[in-house]
Order: sequence, then structure tokens, then C-alpha cells
Amino acid sequence: MNGIVPLWKPAGITSHDCVIKLRRYFSTKKVGHTGTLDPEVEGILPICVGEATKIVPYLTNTTKTYQAEVTLGVSTDTEDQTGMPTEQIKIDRLITESEVKETLVKFQGEITQLTPLYSAVKVKGKKLYEYARANQPVERPVRHVFIHAINYLEKTLNQSNGKVSFGFEATVSKGTYIRTLAVDIGKALGFPAHMSHLVRTATASFDRSHAVTLTEIEQLSKVNQLTTVLLPIEAGLMHLPTFEVDQQWATKVLTGQKFNRPNGWQEDQPYVMMFSGKVLAIYYVHPTKPELIKPLRVFKQ
Repeated sequence: MNGIVPLWKPAGITSHDCVIKLRRYFSTKKVGHTGTLDPEVEGILPICVGEATKIVPYLTNTTKTYQAEVTLGVSTDTEDQTGMPTEQIKIDRLITESEVKETLVKFQGEITQLTPLYSAVKVKGKKLYEYARANQPVERPVRHVFIHAINYLEKTLNQSNGKVSFGFEATVSKGTYIRTLAVDIGKALGFPAHMSHLVRTATASFDRSHAVTLTEIEQLSKVNQLTTVLLPIEAGLMHLPTFEVDQQWATKVLTGQKFNRPNGWQEDQPYVMMFSGKVLAIYYVHPTKPELIKPLRVFKQ
């Protein structure tokens, strides 16, 4: 079986736990997820099965949409609700929806983020969270990310007992830390803050409307109907440009042949080779012979 399972990951388990379960249900080791969700986070987690595992890098490197809650007045060492408080203050002035909206707009576009201390990013061969747990100082890398859209979630502002919380939705580039975004939003408003809740609502073209749960998958596995949850490989490549070929080209594409570079092909951009509505391969401009294109992935038919 080949295809993509649009899984809705529940809170409380890791993304790798989901992969292990699907390997058992589908009776194959060729299963891979397309972007880690922290254990306490729920949301859409496309999981590739069989031949679809060849497109994992192209789904990992896509925009993702999240709905998050920011709590002002308390910061934590992990930047989210799972951490220990590092600073607490009482908010003694009114925070308005218009102020929140004006602040969020400032984060749209390219921004820089200081990588969270509690993350798996490596510095000198060691993960940042390992430095944190050992209480060792370390210089954290700064990364550039892109916020495609960010909006206040209407009627979520809540102010009581010296604390303020509100929700926002953001569509972001690969590598964006939403908890760091929440902290920086708090700083822009003048307060310590942390991310108190998070849900991933979309990855590339997959959203909640496509999603299935682990319980549903388990039930379908018992009646040999797992194919009903598999979306075609094409569904995971809709964000990439396509190039339609004829029968003669299709035969050559499936054997991994190189071609003269078609007009308009951009460098550093993968293209999906299609024939009669089916994906055959992913090609890109040859890195040392720019007049040619060569395959990155070829799919069994």
C-alpha cells in the first residue's frame, strides 16, 4: 500500500509513536511522518506509507498553519505551558483587542527567532536541551523564518486576576517556533509571556477536513479497509510546480533519464513530472550542468 495518511495526532504521544503504530497497522517499515509535533500538541500530521515516503522531505519543507494561545504575565524556561516559570508579573492595565491586532501585524513577513533553549537543534554536536538540562551556557543560533499570515482569533481575549490570554492563527515557513513567536509577541506588548496551547490545523494542502484519528485507523485495520484512509502521493505534492509529459517522455522519466532543461525551469526548485494525472518523478535542474534536468525521486508505477 502506498499513499499518505492525513493523521490527526492526539496530545499525549510523540510523532514517532504515531509512526510506530502505523507501521504495525500497515505491516511495513516504510512509514515516515512529515514534521514533528511536540507530545502535548495535537493536530494534522501527514504520514507517508510505502512509495510515498519518497516525498517526506517535500512535505516537511512546506508552510504550516497553527492556532495558538498566548498567556501574558508569565514566562517559562521552555517557552510553553510545560515549563517552569522564570518571570511572573501582574498585568495591571487593560489590554485591548485592537492593541493585540496591531502587535500581531508587526510579525507578518520575514522575522528572526532565537532558537529555544529546549529544542533539538544541535550546537557543536550537542542538542540545546542537553545544555539546558546540564545547566551549561551555550550560544543559541538565530534563524530567519517567514510568517505568511498572522491573525487574532476573534473573541479569545481574556483578562482576569492579573493575567491576559488570547489566541492567534499563523501560517508559517518551515523551522518557525510558534512558542518563540508567542514569547516575542508578549515582549512586543511589554510583558513576559509563554505559549499556553497549540494546535496544528494545516500542513501544505492537508487540513482537519482530511484528517483521521488513530482510533479510526485501528478500526479500519481490523476489517482490512486501510486503503480507504490513504490519499494518493499526488496529494502531497500539490504545492510544487508540475510538468506534464507525453508517453515517450514518461517511459524515459521512469528509467531516471536526464533531459534538456525546458524553458522556464527555475534552479533550486523541484518539479513534479506528471503523465495522465499520475506522478512519475520529481526532477530539478542539474547542479553542475544547468542546461539539463535530472531526477531527485522516481516512483514505482
